[in-house]
Amino acid sequence: MAFSVNGGGGGGSYRRRSVGALSEINVVPLVDVVLVLLIIFMLTAHVMEFGLEVQVPKVKQVRDSAEELPVVTLTRNGELYLNEAPVNIHRLGEEFQRRFPGAKAVYVRADSQTIWDPIAQVISALGERGLDVRVVTQPEDSRQ
Repeated sequence: MAFSVNGGGGGGSYRRRSVGALSEINVVPLVDVVLVLLIIFMLTAHVMEFGLEVQVPKVKQVRDSAEELPVVTLTRNGELYLNEAPVNIHRLGEEFQRRFPGAKAVYVRADSQTIWDPIAQVISALGERGLDVRVVTQPEDSRQ
């Protein structure tokens, strides 16, 4: 009895394929998942540009500022946020100093429909800490 390594024993010219590692990987599902993730990130990045929806007052002339400063936001419902984290008006000054110890200035973003009293309280609380308070506005011809 003879033994053949190539699998050609006794049956003519029939050759068996050797069982080896797959040489091709199907990348179509991977590309699908990557494209879906890309779309999700593109949509969420646009939504997260300003997490709090506030319609700021419109003015004729807006001063451009490239500084990255902390932002205090006051919504139409009277909710107060320090860089998108909820904060109590009575603890605003000390919370600001705790989170931003070296800050000299702050932006105040208030909804244009907000009554003046809460805005004045926010400006007063920040001014007591010696901060330069800047109000966020938008040009009159802006659509937002």
